[in-house]
Amino acid sequence: MTTAIPNKDLAGQRIIIVGGGIGGASGALALALRGAEVELYEQHFEFKEVGAGLQIGPHGVKMLERWGLKEKAIAGGYLPDNMVFKDAVTAETILDMDFGEEFRERYGAPYLVIHRSDLLNLLLAEAEKHGAKLMTGYFATGAEEDEEGVTLTLKNLNDGEQLVEVRGDVLIGFDGTHSIFRQEIVQDAPVPSAYVAYRGTSNMENETEDAKKINSVVGYIGPRCHFIQYPLRQGEMLNQVAVFQSPRYLDALIDGSEVPEDWGNNEEFKDAFSHTNEYIQSRLGNMWLNNWWQMADREPLEDWVVNDRIIVMGDAAHPPLQYIASGAIMAMEDSEVFAVFAAEAAAQGELNWGTVLREVSDERAPRCNRIQTTSRFWGEMWHVDGVARHVRNEAFRQAERTGWYRYADWLWDYDPSARAYIENPELGKLPPALRDWEYLLHKIDRQREEGKEGAEITL
Repeated sequence: MTTAIPNKDLAGQRIIIVGGGIGGASGALALALRGAEVELYEQHFEFKEVGAGLQIGPHGVKMLERWGLKEKAIAGGYLPDNMVFKDAVTAETILDMDFGEEFRERYGAPYLVIHRSDLLNLLLAEAEKHGAKLMTGYFATGAEEDEEGVTLTLKNLNDGEQLVEVRGDVLIGFDGTHSIFRQEIVQDAPVPSAYVAYRGTSNMENETEDAKKINSVVGYIGPRCHFIQYPLRQGEMLNQVAVFQSPRYLDALIDGSEVPEDWGNNEEFKDAFSHTNEYIQSRLGNMWLNNWWQMADREPLEDWVVNDRIIVMGDAAHPPLQYIASGAIMAMEDSEVFAVFAAEAAAQGELNWGTVLREVSDERAPRCNRIQTTSRFWGEMWHVDGVARHVRNEAFRQAERTGWYRYADWLWDYDPSARAYIENPELGKLPPALRDWEYLLHKIDRQREEGKEGAEITL
C-alpha cells in the first residue's frame, strides 16, 4: 500500500461527519485528502479522547502511512520490540511475539503504541491542514435525506442551544456507541461484558528499575483478570491497565436481579487480583481509583446504511471489546475504505452515494463483525481458570513453537483497496473450528430463556 497523495477526486462533494473522536478525525482526513469539502461536528467544546495508551497494529500504521502521518506518529509514540503474554498467577512467559524485521516485512509496517490524545491531535491537525472544517459544541439531533442530499439538525451549544441546519451530499455518523444514527437501523443496547478496567500512567523517570526496562507490550492473563503494561511517548511514560470480572455484575446476571450501577467499584478492585503474582499486586497502587470503565460492546451489525445519504461507522457501527486492540484501527480502516470507494467512483464518473454506502457496508461489516466476535472469544480465552488455564498456556506455547503468524494474518494483513470481504464475505466468519463456541453472556441468556435459575445456570 502506498502513501495517499492529495488529489481532487472528490472536489465539490460536501461531506458531513458527526463525532470528533479518532474515527471522525480519520474520516475527515481521509476525505479531505481526496479534495472533499468536509465539515466535522463534535458535541463537546474540545476534542479529546478518554484513556491513555492505544495499540496500533500494522494494519493501523498502514493507514497512517497512507495519510502521511506514519513518521510523526512513530516520533510521538513508541515501537515495542515484541508482545509478551505471561500467566498472571505464575508470571511465566507463555508466548513471545517478536515485532522485528520479519514481522515488518510480512505486514508492511511496525507495531506502534501511542497516547490516544496524541494520535487524535495528529489526525485533527492534518485534516484541518487539508481543508476540513472542525467545529465543537454542536450536538446532533437528527438528519433527513432528500434527492439532492442530506440536512443535519444540530443544537449550537455555543449559542444557547440554538437549532441550526447544515446541508451536505452525504453524512457519516461517527457518533460513538450511543449513536443517534444507529438507532435508525436497529433498536439495541450496549452489552456489558461483566469486566471492568482501571487505568493508570506514570512518568518513567519516577518508576522502579524493573519498570524502566519494559520495552514490550506485556500482558499478564487470567484467571478472571488481566494486567497490561507498555511504554508511551518514546519511553517517557508507562501505561498500565488492570481488568477484572465483577462478581456483583455476574451474580446479578445469573440471579436475574438488578445490576448495581457501581459494579466494578473500588471494593471489588481491592480483592480482584489477590490470586495473581506478587509483581501485579505491587503495581495496583499506581491505578487511578476515581474512575473505572465498565467494558461493553454491542451485537455485530450486518448493515450500516441508514439510507442513501447516511451511514454509521466507527463505534457507532461496531463498538468492540478491546482484547485484540483494534477498535480505533477499525474506524481508521472504515475511513480509508469510504474515501477509496468514493474517490474511485468519482474518478470513473460514476459517483452514486447510495451505491458507495452499500459497498462500504458490504466490505466493512463482515470484517468488523469478525473482529468484534473474535474480541469476545479472545477475552474469554485470556480469563479462563482451572484445567482450561493450563490448556490455554500450552496452546500459547505451541503457537510460538509452530508459528503464530497464521493466527494474525487475517487481522493485520488487510488492504482497504482490495474489496476482499465484498468478494468473499466468508472471511468475516470465525474459523470453522470455533463456530460452535458460545459467548458466556449469550450462554447465560439462553439458559435463563430455557427456564433455568440461579445455581441451575452453568458457566
